[in-house]
Amino acid sequence: MSNIEDIVISLENKITKVLQRLELLQLENLKLYDDLEVSKQEILTQKQQIASWEEKYEALKITNAILGSDEDKRETKLKINALIRDIDHCIGQLSD
Repeated sequence: MSNIEDIVISLENKITKVLQRLELLQLENLKLYDDLEVSKQEILTQKQQIASWEEKYEALKITNAILGSDEDKRETKLKINALIRDIDHCIGQLSD
């Protein structure tokens, strides 16, 4: 009879250990989900910052091109020609 009691006690101990381990893993899982959400938010914020900086960079490039910096004279001429074509197109549509 003592043998069966020992087996039951051993099983109870093992089940208790498994349940404790399960609880620890669930807590760790929740922490990892929280960390993942924080990381996703950081990535989203960084993507928005990148988009903002890209817009500022493009605006700066256009400004430099319009101002006629030595490096961008060709680009400036192309931009001006494109603007003139757009204006001509608009005038053509208005006169129709």
